[in-house]
Amino acid sequence: MTLRAMIVDDNVEFLGAACGLLERQGLTVVGVASNSAEALRCVEKCNPDVVLVDVDLGDESGFDVAGRLSPPVGRTPVVLISAYLEQDLEDLIADSAAIGFVSKSSLTASAIVELVDRGNRTDQMRSG
Repeated sequence: MTLRAMIVDDNVEFLGAACGLLERQGLTVVGVASNSAEALRCVEKCNPDVVLVDVDLGDESGFDVAGRLSPPVGRTPVVLISAYLEQDLEDLIADSAAIGFVSKSSLTASAIVELVDRGNRTDQMRSG
């Protein structure tokens, strides 16, 4: 089964590049959004398996968006993305509702699939 992803980022050029890259690597990008309102509508409409959310959405915080989309509040696992290095955001990532983080420079389909698989295993251990 192909993983269905959605990307939330306010940089149009990055959205295009990331969609192309991830689709070439086997993910299906089912939607894109540039702010939280669009993201919430798109998640309802597209029902992705995972949402990639930029931590810096201009006037909005990607961490807040992740909290609104992720279980238990929402229903879709979120992976945070950023041009910043993970170590620069370590505490914020750890306190977030996201299942993980991938820097934009390291963004690959396999990195996303690995985080989703790890998140699914963690959920199974908690419920079983």
